[in-house]
Amino acid sequence: MAEQPSIGGTAICPGSYDPVTLGHVDIISRAAHVFDRVVVGVVNHPVRKKKTLFTVEERVGFLEAELEKLRNVQVKAFDTLLVDFAREHSAKAIVKGLRAISDFEFEFEMNQLNRKLAPDIESMYLFSAPQFTFLSSSGVKELATFGGDLDDLVPPRVAARLQEALMRPRNETI
Repeated sequence: MAEQPSIGGTAICPGSYDPVTLGHVDIISRAAHVFDRVVVGVVNHPVRKKKTLFTVEERVGFLEAELEKLRNVQVKAFDTLLVDFAREHSAKAIVKGLRAISDFEFEFEMNQLNRKLAPDIESMYLFSAPQFTFLSSSGVKELATFGGDLDDLVPPRVAARLQEALMRPRNETI
């Protein structure tokens, strides 16, 4: 197979990663094959979520463990504007994954705001791999709550912690 051409430079892959899914890992891995350096930005206190299930340290740790083989990827927490975080790392692109039309609507709005603040930083989108188009962190948390199979959805360490944190005891009597 021919080697993919590199765009070069640094890209940011931002998210709350609460929890990290195999869909996230796929997007980050694909970005790592295109850019010289990828900084995975883990939002410390996401605005769209009232409270995260895992601490920022846990989320960073999950990602570092899962991405350790990708030598050009770093994982860092941040709590600033995304474009400021991107500038801090001399990034020329923000890379995100798109699963469905609902993702597009939100990302379109965020792209316009980011473009207004930092016209020198491009937003780039990778379409989700087919097996991950349905996958969301909130869906994974719901499955974990009811003891669902998480094997093809999240890394094993994440699955164990999710079940430990969320699984409800089953009621023997109804």
